[in-house]
Amino acid sequence: MAKPDFWKNNKNYYDLKSYWRNLFGCNVHKLQIDAGFTCPNRDGHVATGGCIYCDGRGSKLRQQGILPSVAEQIINGKKYYAKQAVKYIAYFQTFTNTYAPVEKLRALYDEALVQEDVIGLSIGTRPDCLGPDVVELLGEYAKKYHIWVELGLQSAHDKTLQFINRGHNFQQFADAVNSLAGRGLNICVHIIIGLPGENNKDVLATAKTLADLPVNGIKIHSLLALEGTILGAMYKKGTISMITKEKYVSLAADVLEILPPEMVIQRLTADGYRDIFLAPDWAMNKLDVLNSINKELERRNSYQGKNYGTTL
Repeated sequence: MAKPDFWKNNKNYYDLKSYWRNLFGCNVHKLQIDAGFTCPNRDGHVATGGCIYCDGRGSKLRQQGILPSVAEQIINGKKYYAKQAVKYIAYFQTFTNTYAPVEKLRALYDEALVQEDVIGLSIGTRPDCLGPDVVELLGEYAKKYHIWVELGLQSAHDKTLQFINRGHNFQQFADAVNSLAGRGLNICVHIIIGLPGENNKDVLATAKTLADLPVNGIKIHSLLALEGTILGAMYKKGTISMITKEKYVSLAADVLEILPPEMVIQRLTADGYRDIFLAPDWAMNKLDVLNSINKELERRNSYQGKNYGTTL
């Protein structure tokens, strides 16, 4: 098995930019939107306080005061990225973007899709906020637009999900994926490498589990300790340690090798807000981390999907 020709890129994995260029024949950019949603893991519906790594502030726009409308955010974003893209995806990013009545969701999504050159949506949400009516709505949009549903998971292990206070278990995630599958929707899953209590085998088991599900894309994050979070307090007390760059790079490469070659790699690291950032220091240099992962794959003479379908 060799690196797939259909990627049409010079990378060792199938990145989102290449995927969209292959699909639409032009550069596509995601425009980040904060539509004012909250999260059932913060407002008491499921729990309070949120995940232990979440600072709860939301987007920079939210921190500045009253949020501009969805349309305003898209118009401003297009001005900024006009030289980099021809088409756009409206990315409903902040907190849980299906956590509202269907009528409200439809109004917000429609407001985005009527904007010029917006060809679809990417909707960040949780597995427990995808009721049948919401799934039906998303399936309707998928008939006419390019739709991604981004599901926060972080780990396939219930012991970890409980520790980080996700407020749902893995079965709820699997049920959500199965409810979305077969409707023309693209499913992207977020995972974190370096979670407390997880070893290399645990991380690879999560990757193998996702490789066997009808998942179209993935975002791989490094665990970040931020000021004002439960995880940040644990880090400052010395009760947890953060993953080293060398181990993160190695595990990220391991994960890529396990994933199917057609799965779109939407992210390979994260850097967080600088004003509340605590650790690990190396994560603040995203370009260096990306370059290091590429170099590790080159050192191995490897690429995404090389070990897909093999036994761990």
